[in-house]
Amino acid sequence: MAGVGGSVHQQVSNGPHHPAPAIPDDISYWDGDGATGSPLIKIQRKEQKALFYKGGVLVGVSKISSGSEDHATPPGQYKITQKSKDHKSSLYGVFKDKTTGMMTNDNVDVRVDKPKPNEIYYAAPMPNFMRFAGGIGMHTGYLPGYAASHGCIRMPHHMSEKFFENVELGTPVIVE
Repeated sequence: MAGVGGSVHQQVSNGPHHPAPAIPDDISYWDGDGATGSPLIKIQRKEQKALFYKGGVLVGVSKISSGSEDHATPPGQYKITQKSKDHKSSLYGVFKDKTTGMMTNDNVDVRVDKPKPNEIYYAAPMPNFMRFAGGIGMHTGYLPGYAASHGCIRMPHHMSEKFFENVELGTPVIVE
């Protein structure tokens, strides 16, 4: 979340505010622009993949980072309940020094962490947010190569854009 609350000074391939994936992405693809039919998303936690179907045909696969052991993404059958293009977390973010702008804490949970007088809080950006289970959704995010989120499904930016463009409220999401 190095780019949270200020400009990003390096080129990144995983969208605004998010560093490039830790390992190459040789999995993700999209072939659904001409496809028709009802959308369906399957999240495969063990394989760290999201599968997008239209009319029962697989049209896209995305590398993901699901919830960590301490914040597991819950298995089950859900539906998309909210779409927010420029969403920000209500719980997680970073603290930066008010004077220097330097990061002082890059893993803030507002329920636990409180800023010092010289710090300011910036909410974590979650571009292309697609809520499906309480506070959990899919969105652009950092991919370290393993399950590492607070429960959400992080995706490469280009894939979160395709999923976001092709889901509607009520789209089924199956988390395995």
